[in-house]
Amino acid sequence: MGVAYAATTTSIEEAPLAADRPVAGLADELVDHRFKALPPDAEGLTVGALAAERRNLFTGGFTTPVLALSAESVEHNLALLETYAERHGLAFAPHGKTSMAPQLFDRQLAHGAWGITAAVPHQARVYRAYGIRRIFLANELVDAAALRWLAGELDADPEFRFICYVDSVRGVELMDEALRAAGASRPVDVVVELGAGEGARTGVRTEAECAAVAAAVATTGTLRLVGVAGYEGEVPDASGERVREWLRRLVALAVDLDRAGRFAATAAEGIVISAGGSAWFDAVADVFADIPDLSAPVLKLLRSGAYVSHDDGHYRQLTPFNRVPEEGALQPAFRLWAQVVSRPCAEQAFLNAGKRDAAYDLDLPQAQVVRSGRDGTVRPATGITVSGLSDQHTWLRTEPGAELEVGDWVGMGLSHPCTSFDKWQLIPLVEADGTVTDYIRTFF
Repeated sequence: MGVAYAATTTSIEEAPLAADRPVAGLADELVDHRFKALPPDAEGLTVGALAAERRNLFTGGFTTPVLALSAESVEHNLALLETYAERHGLAFAPHGKTSMAPQLFDRQLAHGAWGITAAVPHQARVYRAYGIRRIFLANELVDAAALRWLAGELDADPEFRFICYVDSVRGVELMDEALRAAGASRPVDVVVELGAGEGARTGVRTEAECAAVAAAVATTGTLRLVGVAGYEGEVPDASGERVREWLRRLVALAVDLDRAGRFAATAAEGIVISAGGSAWFDAVADVFADIPDLSAPVLKLLRSGAYVSHDDGHYRQLTPFNRVPEEGALQPAFRLWAQVVSRPCAEQAFLNAGKRDAAYDLDLPQAQVVRSGRDGTVRPATGITVSGLSDQHTWLRTEPGAELEVGDWVGMGLSHPCTSFDKWQLIPLVEADGTVTDYIRTFF
């Protein structure tokens, strides 16, 4: 995918994306009691050795509940967003908070990502531990301890690029104070965050306030203004036109700040204009296509993160690919397998998975398939509905004639990737025939 800029005669050299690919070291971690669902007889093996055995998820000794990530769907989704970004002239820094999985970051970078987006300092520290050289932190960073760490990282690695939000004059003052106290030798790149409207989340509410924040940055020697950014998913009563209207405001803000000379020091790296969650990146592509030439090349940076696994609920309904089906379609990659442990009456059954295992903040899991505990045959979960979750039980409502008995495995689709990944430290990556080819390590 490479780095996408607006039309310009300036050539910008692209820095390496990750150092030494340290994710390979994850294969050396020992399998033990910390990792739920993994085969008890694998205790003491390394993750790499267990992956090399290519065990079957259903017959290889895994215990239930077990979360599986489809190898084919992950690869499909990675390739689709790479193609989409290339087609629309966008650079891409997927939000890593979704998975917090360095192996997936590595694959996203291999599929053309410019860098990885973070939300909080801990996430940035994980990224750096696994060699990420471009980090976009979509928050104002005013934690003095985190800024001290950041100053050290920037000083130690001249190829490390870090960008974060500023959304207040007070925030600029706190950042400047902390960085000066830390003896920072490299300025921290910042972008003014434009709020998505009254009642939205973070961000500067008016263009006049944005100008004041930009002016405050200019008075420091520790910060460098490199662009503007925001999150269109927070636009109140979001619709295609409302989102596009806000995105046009974001572009106009960049134009105004550029005319005021606020980006004068950015010519070598380009002016950053960034937006794009997982629900409106089609609107971002439309509006960013019309960004005018500025005084320096423009880095049009998309930050969608949920695409890597997609889901069977929230994002399945919201994905822009529903509006532009000719661009392709994402595939849900998660399936949570749990076992029927109780069938107390004809209308009810209970599985051994619950809130500790499944996302439930947006939608309940969806029963999709049943794998027979007798002969391993798989059938649709006809007449079976998830009606609730306890800490360690899934409540099933079963219609008359629903075929289900104690010992059967039920495969469920999940909603909201962010709160699915965070419940599992080591997730089997599974091929369509049930072969486990790898284990995805998360760091929440």
